[in-house]
Amino acid sequence: MSTPPAKRSKSSSNEMGVAIDSSRISDLRENSKHAKADSEKTLGEKPGVVYLGRIPHGFYEDEMRSYFSQFGTIDRLRLCRNKATGKSKHYAFIQFSSSNVAGIVAETMNNYLLYGHILKCKLLSEAECDEKMWIGANRRWKVPPLAKIRRIKHERKREPEVWDRLQRKENSRRLSKMRKWAVAGIGYSFGASDSPESITDAV
Repeated sequence: MSTPPAKRSKSSSNEMGVAIDSSRISDLRENSKHAKADSEKTLGEKPGVVYLGRIPHGFYEDEMRSYFSQFGTIDRLRLCRNKATGKSKHYAFIQFSSSNVAGIVAETMNNYLLYGHILKCKLLSEAECDEKMWIGANRRWKVPPLAKIRRIKHERKREPEVWDRLQRKENSRRLSKMRKWAVAGIGYSFGASDSPESITDAV
């Protein structure tokens, strides 16, 4: 006599049911994590960089930061200046935390009249941006001690080869002037320039 097939116990069905439910829950959790990550990537704002040209005198770093902060958060700001004199070169770069804000600034401030100057404002792409353009950003400008720098440069020690080259250049310059004066009927002679050794001995 054949034995009837074993019936699946309630406990085993419950265990199987729990296993299925737990696997589905884990899958849902994984999907929710991926969905959240994708949503964060979609909603995440990238910084935007704006080029500002034809900046008038008197509209410097502090004034620019105070004015453009009304649009949004500014990460970096650099007003390009002359390295020797420190004067403004009339253009700057501003990085906003949001690219949308940067786009609004570029659209709003382009051809805007400020202190008699028509501003030129443009949103820069990532390919147009370089880290070198931010050298000196967010720093307070200090006037360089030009007199001290020139004195140090003038008094620095030079190799004999450098002195020889400078002496030949000076003698050539003097000879050229004497020839021009001779054509004009002026008889004057500079004489050869002194060597560094003779100057040192005289001192």
